[in-house]
Amino acid sequence: MKRPKLKRASKRLTCSKRYKIQKKVREHNRKLKKDAKKKGTKRVKKDPGVPNNAPFKEEILREAESRKLKLEELKEKKKLAKQKERAKKRKREAEKNDPESSAKKAKKEKPAQQPVKAANGNDKNAQNYAQAVELNKVIDASDVIAVVLDARDPLGCRCPQLEEKVLKHEGNKKLVFVLNKIDLVPKENVEKWLEYLQEFPVIAFKASTQIQEKTVQEKKRKKANGAIDLSKGVACHGSGSLLQLFEDYCQTQKEGNQLKVGIVGFPNVGKSSLINSMKGIRACNVGVERGTTKCVQEVHINKFIKMIDSPSIIAAPSSSAVALALRSLPETEKERNPQDAVRALHKHSDKQQIMLQYNVPDFRNALEFLTFLAKKRGYLQKGGIPDTEKAAAIFLNDWTGAKMSYHSKPPEEHELPPYLSDSMVAEMQVMWSVDKLQQANVKTIAGLKFPNIASSILFQSKGPTPGLVNERELSLALEPEEAVAEDDSEEEEPELVPIVPETQKGLQEHKQKRPLKAETSAEPPKKANAGVPPKLQIRQMPVSIDFSSAEQDDDAYDFNADFN
Repeated sequence: MKRPKLKRASKRLTCSKRYKIQKKVREHNRKLKKDAKKKGTKRVKKDPGVPNNAPFKEEILREAESRKLKLEELKEKKKLAKQKERAKKRKREAEKNDPESSAKKAKKEKPAQQPVKAANGNDKNAQNYAQAVELNKVIDASDVIAVVLDARDPLGCRCPQLEEKVLKHEGNKKLVFVLNKIDLVPKENVEKWLEYLQEFPVIAFKASTQIQEKTVQEKKRKKANGAIDLSKGVACHGSGSLLQLFEDYCQTQKEGNQLKVGIVGFPNVGKSSLINSMKGIRACNVGVERGTTKCVQEVHINKFIKMIDSPSIIAAPSSSAVALALRSLPETEKERNPQDAVRALHKHSDKQQIMLQYNVPDFRNALEFLTFLAKKRGYLQKGGIPDTEKAAAIFLNDWTGAKMSYHSKPPEEHELPPYLSDSMVAEMQVMWSVDKLQQANVKTIAGLKFPNIASSILFQSKGPTPGLVNERELSLALEPEEAVAEDDSEEEEPELVPIVPETQKGLQEHKQKRPLKAETSAEPPKKANAGVPPKLQIRQMPVSIDFSSAEQDDDAYDFNADFN
């Protein structure tokens, strides 16, 4: 009963009622304990795990670990999705409550200008168009254009369309060649190329390959802490001569004003690495993958010089197969078969030197080489089948990155391109003080260690690579699939099974020694799945057989049954 003066009813009970409740609770707990004793405690069985003598123990454990990782990833994804949904709900509620913030957001979020697509409306062409626009911005903003050439194939890294555009530009632009990666080429070959490339000033250069600090403060802190400098073997060479060249030009031609230098070139020639080496810190993003730089980036070297990093020049689809293999972007590579690129490189390089470099036996074609390489490196798929695609990708990375030592010989006769004249070449030699530059190149070469000619692969260059520099050309350019390469006119090599070439030879010898029963008997051999419904038929898996011994069963396994 509720008392009149109190707001809430009292919870107090009489003593007899309280004692009764406590007694009942005790009896109930006693009953539960008795039932638990009768049933007995169930021990949780521990997982005994996979026994040591079980077949494929390692594979089972790997599968279990992968399942665990997948479940954890799914949980994390669900968590993130829930968090995002909650954040969105909060934003919506905040916008509903505050109408001014939604109006401000609508003003800020204007419809962004979509990248202009080519005539066929392809996304890849749109990306190439955007890259060409960024490249043209660099050309317009720069006073001097430094074309970075790979010393292993300098002629293949030249783009006639770019050189012509720079020389015919309204702003009286100047061209300079930077011969990068000279440490991957024999010394005699570097000297020959420096003599051959005389129409423009050429600087011998070797970019630093060490992992540099991101800021100047970080670099000073590391030096103050007494950290050991292990960068002697990967130090930059030629940066002093390049800096002196630009400073002299700035004092004479620009009258002390800041000089803007645009760094251009094909993918993976070392444009961003050159800027990082000149600055001494990791100012530009660098990667093994081709086409890492996507937009313009300005880096101040000192008060006189500012360098501008640019995206790569896009190789024309009508270029040769070798040029596309070495100079194309990753998007174009994905559309093309990597084995075709390896085949093109094999046709233009010395076979014996490739065998020695990769330590593989004699091969008949590119597919057989990739099979041997995949076996040697351990790139195997299920059933022990060599992964030739992975081997092809690694072979291309070796040739485009700063790892493989190969060299190309300069042409015997030197001819000026049609957009250059003798008077223009003579004017450049006077303007850039070529004699001083040659002395600096000699000092750079003297301080480097070069590979031996015997250990470097001889490569036949296909000449300058045409590039797509103008935006109009991109809209009219053919797709890479439609373009006809120079090497396609030759006879195609017969496709071989990339599994075990030795087994086919052994099978032929075995057939010559002992004929099969199917050939001698009049009745055809019965199939194992004869009379069985197609759903219940057992699929025969490929089995590796040793054909070296002649004393085997007559019913030899036919490899062509499953692999043709």
